Amino acid sequence: MSTPQAPIAPPPVEEGAAARAGRSSHARTFSRGFFVKLVLVALIDAIGVYIVMAAIAEGNQAILWATVVLLAVTNWVYFTKRAVPLKYLLPGLAFLLVYQIFVVAYTGYVAFTNYGDGHNATKDQAIEALLVQNEKRVEGTSAYPLVVVERSGPLGGGELGFALDVDGEVRVGTAEDPLHDVDDGVVDDGTVTDVPGWTILTRQQVLERQRDVTGLRVPVSDDPEDGSIRTQDGRNGYVYRSSLEYDADTDRMIDTSTGVEYAPNAEGQFEAPDGTKLPVGWRVTVGFDNFVQAFGDTRYSTPFLKVLVWTLVFAVLSVALTFFVGLFFAVVLNDDRIKFRRVLRALLILPYAFPAFMSYLLWRGMLNRDYGFINTVLLGGVDINWLGDPWLAKVAVMGVQLWVGFPYMFLICTGALQSIPGDIVEAAKIDGAGPVRLWRSVTLPLVLVATTPLLISSFAFNFNNFNIIEMLTEGAPRFPDASVPVGATDILITMVYSISGLDGGAPKNYGLASALSIVIFVIVATISVISFRRTRALEDIN
Repeated sequence: MSTPQAPIAPPPVEEGAAARAGRSSHARTFSRGFFVKLVLVALIDAIGVYIVMAAIAEGNQAILWATVVLLAVTNWVYFTKRAVPLKYLLPGLAFLLVYQIFVVAYTGYVAFTNYGDGHNATKDQAIEALLVQNEKRVEGTSAYPLVVVERSGPLGGGELGFALDVDGEVRVGTAEDPLHDVDDGVVDDGTVTDVPGWTILTRQQVLERQRDVTGLRVPVSDDPEDGSIRTQDGRNGYVYRSSLEYDADTDRMIDTSTGVEYAPNAEGQFEAPDGTKLPVGWRVTVGFDNFVQAFGDTRYSTPFLKVLVWTLVFAVLSVALTFFVGLFFAVVLNDDRIKFRRVLRALLILPYAFPAFMSYLLWRGMLNRDYGFINTVLLGGVDINWLGDPWLAKVAVMGVQLWVGFPYMFLICTGALQSIPGDIVEAAKIDGAGPVRLWRSVTLPLVLVATTPLLISSFAFNFNNFNIIEMLTEGAPRFPDASVPVGATDILITMVYSISGLDGGAPKNYGLASALSIVIFVIVATISVISFRRTRALEDIN
C-alpha cells in the first residue's frame, strides 16, 4: 500500500498576490514602465501620423497603408500580453521592411519603368505641366494692378499670392487657390493697400523673392481655359493661356494654334501623326526594355563588360591584398620575441582609426600630378599622371584601398591567431610537426575558419565600394569610346550612379540604373551564396 500523501498547503495570500503582480502587464499596473512605454509609443504614433499626412498630400497609397498597418501593429504589440516576443522583434522587423524590403521592391518596380528625365511624374501631372509650360500671354488683354501678398498665420505662413484690383474689388489667389473676392479689402487710388488675412510684401521683399514671384502662376478660375495671372515686375499682372488644350473625352492634346492633335503612345508621351512628340511624358511600364538596353545597346554593353571585369578584379584584389598584408603583420607581431608589440600594433591600426573618406581625399591630393606630395617630394619632381592614366589610376586605387583596409584585416587576424588553443599547437609539435607543417595544417586552417565569413562580407563591401572611387578618381579617366559618362576606374555601383544622372553628367535615367542595380544584386548574392557553401568545408576542420 502506498503511503497517503499529505495535502499541499496553498501559498500564502500575500505571496500569490505578489506573483500575480509580477506577471501582470504594464498596461494594467500603470507603473513607471507603462508611462515610459506610453510616451514612446505616442511619439511613434505622432511620427506615423505625420508620414500618413504627407502620403495623403502626395497621393501615395502604398506608403499610406503601409504606415497605417505598422502603427496598428505597433500599438497592438506593445499593449497586449499575447505578443511578448514581438515586443523585441518588431523594431528590427520594421526597419527590415522599410530599409530593405521596400527599397528592393521599389528598385525592382523602377527597373521595369521609363522613370527618368521627361518621365518623372504621372500622366495627370504631365498634362498639367504641358499646359503650364505652353502658356503664352494673351495678346490685347489689359494689365491688372496687383500686389504680392503672403498668407498670414502659422499654417499658411510663407505662401505667396497675388491681390488684384478688379474694378474696385479686391481679388486674391495663390498657385493652388484660384482668384476669389475678398471681403473688406481696401483699394486706395487704384492700389490694393490692405487684404485681411494676408500681408502685403514691400518692394524690397518682392525683390528678395524675385524668383518665387516671377514663377508664381495664379489661376483665374477653376476652369483651366480661363488661364492664369503672371507678373514680371510684381506690380502688373497679365492673363496667360496655354497654346495646348487637353480633351479628356478623346485623350488627345490639341495645339490650338495649329490644330495638330497629339495622342498618347506606349512610351508615355503625346505623339503627333508625323512623329513629333511633346517634351513632357509620364511613367509607364516598359517591361524588360531597360535590361535589353543595358546588354543590347553598345553604348552601355561595351563599357558594362569592362567595368564588370574591373569590379571583380578590384573586389578580389582588395580582399586578398588587405588580408595577406594584415595576416603578415599579425603573425609577425604575435611572436613573443618582438619588442614593443603594443606600440607597433597601435601604429598599424592608425589608418583604420582615421576616417576613410578623409584618407581618400588626402591621397587624392598627394597623387596630384603637378602639386602632389608623391611626385614633388618622394619622387623628386617626376611627371607621373597617377590619376589620369587608366592603368596608373587603377594602381593608385588599389594602393589606397590597401592602405585603408589592411588594419581591419590585421585586427581580425590577430584575434584569430590569439584564439587558437595552445594545447592543439603543443600536440602538433609533439607529433613532430615543423614550423611549416604547423602553419599549413593547423594555424592557417583555424585562422580561415574564423575569418572566412568576414572575407566574404569584405568582398561584398568592396564590390560596392562607392566612396573610394568617387572621392579618389570619380571614375576617371573616361573611356574615349563611350558615349556615356563611365571611366576606367568606375566600378558597377559608380557606373549606376553616373547613368542615373544624379551627378549631373548625363540625363537622369532611373529605370536603366535600377535595372543595373538588380544585376549587381544578383552577382553579389550568387557569389556570396557559393562562398558561404564553400566555407562548410572549413567548418569540418573546426
